[in-house]
Amino acid sequence: MGVRLLLAVGPGAVAAVPFGLLLLLVEGAWPPLLRLDAGAARRLHEVALEHPGWTATLRFLSDWLWDPATLRIAVALLTGWLLYRRAWRLAAWAATTAIGGALIGVLVKVVVERARPSLQDPVAEAPGYSFPSGHAMTATTSCAVLLLVLLPLVPRRWRGLCWAAAGISVLGVGFTRIALGVHWFSDVIGGWLLGGAVVVLTGWAFEAWRSDAGRPRTDVSEGLEPELTDEEPEPQVYGTESGSRDR
Repeated sequence: MGVRLLLAVGPGAVAAVPFGLLLLLVEGAWPPLLRLDAGAARRLHEVALEHPGWTATLRFLSDWLWDPATLRIAVALLTGWLLYRRAWRLAAWAATTAIGGALIGVLVKVVVERARPSLQDPVAEAPGYSFPSGHAMTATTSCAVLLLVLLPLVPRRWRGLCWAAAGISVLGVGFTRIALGVHWFSDVIGGWLLGGAVVVLTGWAFEAWRSDAGRPRTDVSEGLEPELTDEEPEPQVYGTESGSRDR
């Protein structure tokens, strides 16, 4: 198992490469990126000032529906349900992805120390450093956890809608943070990339865990643990298959 888990680090490292490149551009204050950030912030801020009703809607979405606390509570409730179902490995994966992603995001923010946009007549404020966007990163990891865990419980004809809802939520979170003037465009991209890298790393580690337990690899469209629909999601004997369907 140790070898398989070590091999899982490879895909995670590859997935982190785009974030690393973006981080270098941010730290190096690459002029084209700074112009893109400033232009997006200026144009969206003008729209926010001209349409207060639209701005209030964005604030509600960002501060309540898609707030990191809301998403983390959803993942915590899901983890508790998985423990109740005795899906121990899946519960561990959900908790590790959510907590690990949050800690990594905070660590990068502290290291980079990027200032948030400073706009005249701001429509919203946020504490702390700017890069990467914690909202965008939390949305990426949380939506991935919810989606990959619950897919086996969703009829196939509705799975496309679930993927669309997750994608809209992740993109919507990023847009609200830029439109409200509390993050640069590159902050949001950084949050998406870093969150995606965390999910890839933990997802591959989970697949290695499944393989060590004697279970077959799964397609992402089936979720991480198709056996979640079974009466006994976990193998009764480590390394053997129990209560799962042939797929």
